[in-house]
This record gives sequence, C-alpha cells and structure tokens, in this order.
Amino acid sequence: MQIDLRGDISGFLSSHPKFPLMSLHHFDMVEPIFPAKDRFDSTRHLLKAAAADQSRTLQQIVCYHRQNNWSFSIAWGYSAHIYENIIPRSVLQYPIETFKTWNRSPRPPHYMFNTRRRSWNPCEAPHMFFMENVEKTVAGDEIVTSYGRAWPRGLPACSASGNHSADFVSKIRVLSPAIKRFEIDRSECCDIVQVDGNNAEIKLRECRTGEIIA
Repeated sequence: MQIDLRGDISGFLSSHPKFPLMSLHHFDMVEPIFPAKDRFDSTRHLLKAAAADQSRTLQQIVCYHRQNNWSFSIAWGYSAHIYENIIPRSVLQYPIETFKTWNRSPRPPHYMFNTRRRSWNPCEAPHMFFMENVEKTVAGDEIVTSYGRAWPRGLPACSASGNHSADFVSKIRVLSPAIKRFEIDRSECCDIVQVDGNNAEIKLRECRTGEIIA
C-alpha cells in the first residue's frame, strides 16, 4: 500500500483494506498518526504493533454489542472506534474522510476508493481510541493491545438506538491469538467479552462457517 494523502490520515488507517501494510509514502506530508506524539514517535509506536504481529497490523475487525446497540471497529495495533448504533460492516469499511487529497485542487472523483464524510450525528460519529500498549499474555498464547480514549466525543447519546451512551468507556482491550494469520484476504471476527466499569474487552477469532461478515 502506498499513501498519497495529506493531513490527518487516521480515518484511512482506521478502515485499512484487507491486505498488509507495505509502506507509507510522503509521510512528511501527513500529521502524526497518534495523538500527543510526533511523527517519529508515532512511527515507532505503530512498529511496536507490527513487531508483535505484522499480519494483523491495521487490519479491520468489526463486531457488535447487541445489548447497547453498539458497533466496534478495530484497526489492530492502531485504533478502535465505538459507534452508538448498529452499522453494517459494509459501511464501516469505508474510511472517514479526515484526510485531504494529494493534489490540492483535484477534479472528482477525489479518491480511488469510497469514503464516508465526517458526521456530527451522534448515531454516526465514533468515539475514538488509539493504541497505548501491546504485549503478550503471561501464558504467551495471546497478544493484548490496549486502546485509550483520544478525547471526549462531545455529543449526546444516539436516541435512535436507545440512548446507550459510550462516554464512560475510557479503555478497550483486544485479545488476539499469538498466531500469525496467513489468510489475510479474509476478515477475522470478534466477540465483546465484557463492558464493565470504564473498560471494554474484545476477543478476536476466526469467523464461523456461514457467519455474515459483509
């Protein structure tokens, strides 16, 4: 993958296609990809995830918490989003347009892929979290990535899905098998293990036969 974008590319990286990250071109033209870090430290931070499991780095996994009508979108080793609504995977796979085109005055179409416009609708705008840490469990059979809230969303709860606010969640832990993936053209699935206190915990797994992942 080669990036020819400018500005804040977090929206693109958070909905990365199902193939490995190859290279980040023109990195000097994009903003630091992690909050409160400069470009150099941001790169080192992302490489920590790649060192732990390059096959999953930036791969998108989507799962749902039906009790609260929430959608979770994980870009492994980079970010996690909570939406206060059940949003189809087919929609979440489109990057939020946080970035700008490489050419400053391009004619449409601006990109070679579909995007989502930024929204301030509480049923469409995500709560945003970024990776803080990656480590193996004591047993060594799982990798744990932890994602911390970047900033308050600053919106009311989504009334259309029952007013189940996710404002209280400050950290998301994602557990993945310590086995590198070979079928990277296929998404993994995940389960919400718990939403308790200020934390949410998610466990990745292979999708079951017949499980809808589109």
